[in-house]
Amino acid sequence: MTYCTTRGAGALAALPHHDGSEIYVQQGPYQLGSVITVRVRVPRGYGETAVLLRFVQDAEPRTVRTALARDDEHDRWYEAELPLHNPVTSYRFALVLPDDVHWLNARGVHDRGVTDENDFRITTAAPAPEWLHHSVVYQVFPDRFARSAAADDRPTPEWAEPAAWDDEPVAHGARTGKQLYGGDLDGVVEHLDHIADLGVTTVYLTPIFPGRSAHRYDASTFDEVDPLLGGDEALVRLSDALHARGMRIMGDITTNHTGEGHEWFHRARTDESCAERDFYYWIDGGPGYASWLGHSSLPKLNFASPELGPRLIDGPGSVIGKWLQAPWSLDGWRVDVANMTGRYADNDHNEDVGRRLRATLAAVNPDAALISEHFHDARGDLSGETWHGNMNYTAFSNPVWTWLAAPGNGIRYMGVEGLAMPRRTGAQMVAEMRDFDAAVPWQVLLNQWNMLGSHDTPRIRTVVGSREMQEVAAGLLFTYLGVPAMFAGDELGLTGTTGEHARVPMPWDRPERRDEVIHERYRTLARLRAEHRALREGSLRWVLTEDDAVGYVRETADEALLVVVARAAWPGAELRLAVPSGMAETLYGTADLTVTEHDGATGVVVPGDGPTVGVWKLR
Repeated sequence: MTYCTTRGAGALAALPHHDGSEIYVQQGPYQLGSVITVRVRVPRGYGETAVLLRFVQDAEPRTVRTALARDDEHDRWYEAELPLHNPVTSYRFALVLPDDVHWLNARGVHDRGVTDENDFRITTAAPAPEWLHHSVVYQVFPDRFARSAAADDRPTPEWAEPAAWDDEPVAHGARTGKQLYGGDLDGVVEHLDHIADLGVTTVYLTPIFPGRSAHRYDASTFDEVDPLLGGDEALVRLSDALHARGMRIMGDITTNHTGEGHEWFHRARTDESCAERDFYYWIDGGPGYASWLGHSSLPKLNFASPELGPRLIDGPGSVIGKWLQAPWSLDGWRVDVANMTGRYADNDHNEDVGRRLRATLAAVNPDAALISEHFHDARGDLSGETWHGNMNYTAFSNPVWTWLAAPGNGIRYMGVEGLAMPRRTGAQMVAEMRDFDAAVPWQVLLNQWNMLGSHDTPRIRTVVGSREMQEVAAGLLFTYLGVPAMFAGDELGLTGTTGEHARVPMPWDRPERRDEVIHERYRTLARLRAEHRALREGSLRWVLTEDDAVGYVRETADEALLVVVARAAWPGAELRLAVPSGMAETLYGTADLTVTEHDGATGVVVPGDGPTVGVWKLR
């Protein structure tokens, strides 16, 4: 089956649609044992004789008939009552035809039998803080963002290789973690005008604890902020400055491992009778302990230890709890390699760790957010009962990169040596997005951090190769379902071939290295998202998938926006969409839509320009 796309004057009917937004699902927070109303949209002319709701209760499927609730010029709306009997309820719809049955699940419409894997899901877990899905996140890698004057007086540690601010970061090799540029937290404070002007609402800092590398994922203690960054007092100054502007600040922590130089690990190696000995996995063969991906500098934590939890993750006195409290007052945590935390061989404490983290946030600061890093298929970890959301590489970054990749860009696909990044069609991108979004509750999808790049990936400008294509990518970033999360410098067009190479210092005093045109595009798109609730929490309904162009409608009860992005010129299309006013208002881009009418139903003609981004208000 295909998506709603036609060329020329004829228009095909759209496909049935459902998601967890307010126009389809009675909104929560949801309680175990409650009953809610769900609705499904079926385009007129689809030919259905009935629509059934199929849901799973105590692992057994149940089926009820929906009732026709509304009928308009474009669609018929059916609704039914859905009992939330289990913590996570999965469901889908059966579209009964005269001689067939089609299934509608989170992957779309199917004219064959389907598994339960991609059913829609609703969780009764406590919801994420309201501010999270309204956020625009800005990732700061402190060593490369900005140096305050105080940085000049700090001694260089023995492990570091001093680098001048304009030096090129080393892309590969042992030196990559050793280059120290000397950025600090007061340097971030000094550039908050730039961050706020960009439309950012949440600053996410990569680790700020001392370590033996510039990235600081090899913490030597969790008890203090690295003096190289200005110490605890600098974090207080930054937190206070952000909160004074109505902005949020999130920290970054490794619950999977510590550094080899961590005080816990030092005690564990030197005293086999100490409590910290049980914090790690001790194995036969070198180096004698388990570590992250075999890197001996990053020994892995063992959550079977009864004392590790209270020290690291449980309650106000833990590391997690401490930094959420005054005077530092972090608004949440991003957890590094969260997918690996608590998992080793036949041990799997991952879900337990996630639940305990959530419990600590609830006890210390119920308005704090918890975001996981998971580079791969995270669906099994995203029930809503542990992480509020994930860094969304699989359902956003990867598919967008492969659709917009510049031919011959030299970027390794998924970081694999010798594997070139493919260039895929719009339909392939959309299918990949829907694959990885399916089975994730809507409450989690709203909070996924969508990224065009991070400190662990190539820069988007290098991936796509031009300002025009970066604007197309940014159009997706700020209008797609979830939270836009930028890596500092992307808004200036910075480049980088690998994650390490992408950690280039911000060119504050180098106007020739700043692309102010793309900077303005980011500012405009961030402002557009802030002005339209439909872009922050509205339904997402795909209406266009061409090789070189894709489009979707974001819709709430009070507005509907059409978004079309194109990587190249394409033939254009007529889409059957309701435009009650008879005129679509252009919100972004230079092209206007032509409103049409066929058999009493309205539609719009989308011009085939590209590369381009267009956003139009339909009502």
